[in-house]
Amino acid sequence: MTTDNHIQSYPAEFADIAPYNETNYYDKLVALTHEPGFEHAIRYIMPDIDYEAFCRDIVSVGSQREFQERVMGRFLANLEKLSTAGITSDGVENVRPGMSYTFISNHRDIVLDAAFLNLVMLRGSLPVTQIAIGNNLLIMDWITDLVKINRSFIVKRDVQKMEALRAAQHLSAYIRYTISQMHESLWIAQRQGRAKDSNDRTQESLVKMLTLAGGEDTRQAILDVNLMPVSISYEYDPNDYLKVREFLCKRRDPDFHKSQHDDLLSMETGMLGFKGRVHFSIAPCINDALEQCRCSGRAEAVHTACRLIDNAIHRGYFLYPINYIAYDVVNNTDRYADRYTAEDRARAEEYVASRLAKVDLPHITDEEREYMRMMMLTMYANPVRNQEAARS
Repeated sequence: MTTDNHIQSYPAEFADIAPYNETNYYDKLVALTHEPGFEHAIRYIMPDIDYEAFCRDIVSVGSQREFQERVMGRFLANLEKLSTAGITSDGVENVRPGMSYTFISNHRDIVLDAAFLNLVMLRGSLPVTQIAIGNNLLIMDWITDLVKINRSFIVKRDVQKMEALRAAQHLSAYIRYTISQMHESLWIAQRQGRAKDSNDRTQESLVKMLTLAGGEDTRQAILDVNLMPVSISYEYDPNDYLKVREFLCKRRDPDFHKSQHDDLLSMETGMLGFKGRVHFSIAPCINDALEQCRCSGRAEAVHTACRLIDNAIHRGYFLYPINYIAYDVVNNTDRYADRYTAEDRARAEEYVASRLAKVDLPHITDEEREYMRMMMLTMYANPVRNQEAARS
């Protein structure tokens, strides 16, 4: 773990999106302990906890970094026991001491992708990262306070088109300032929203955003933020049945949009649902590879960076029997039959059937149920397909 618990304060120009400063986080922390929603969340994850003693422990922390390491580290370790079969990792040695990175990963869970990455960092005696979170998820004021106390920064996603460029420039400047002046690392997903079908691709608009405050040389602007790809592999996606439900809703009604309640349910299900084994693979920073590529202009530099990120993430997947089984079923092949047993396949089929049974839409036809089944299998098969292509 880090030994220096002091965190500098951000300039006032970033107050709307930056984490709370050291000067104002403590009052927010004290107020948080009196929030019923926060108490409910803590008691759910740690049912045997003495909540009053826990609150006294919280308000005794000396800094935000100590809060992340001592309080949130404990919380996440309990969440790991509750909702996973264990978190493993590789590539931690690629994180060089004293360097600040923009960790960029595929996106499986709204909350836990970055939170569990920070647990990996803590266990590797590395500084934790700041976390990007969309303001559409800050449904309650206490959630905003919690994430900003926990060194999260806000990505504005509800702005009008005329304001979108200004918001992107502001975020780009914030990220650049954090890397170069604050010397802190950050995490951001490779795309806005999760890839519902697990076909992970980096959005070029995201990389373009990172360059907006970096001057005319686009490749150098990308190099400046030290992009480090991270592959996140969950054996089971707790939201898989909610995702195929959404697929069917959009198939029935192309104008379907999720409600705020749907977002809240996805957050809760993702946090508390069983994920099986979870693995994080941290690839080397893309800078060395990007410097070796010839990029004739802005578009090519951005495209090259996205290609390097995608290739690293796809190569880094940790694949489980359900992934290989899904690939073989979707493609009507036995290509990966040596990666699983008959018992594995029976368990996978039982798992998929049990998840589809949780979809609560009315009047689901046999054809629609088969559609959802194939979409769920495709969700688990796509990491195999992408890794296959990346390694070919």
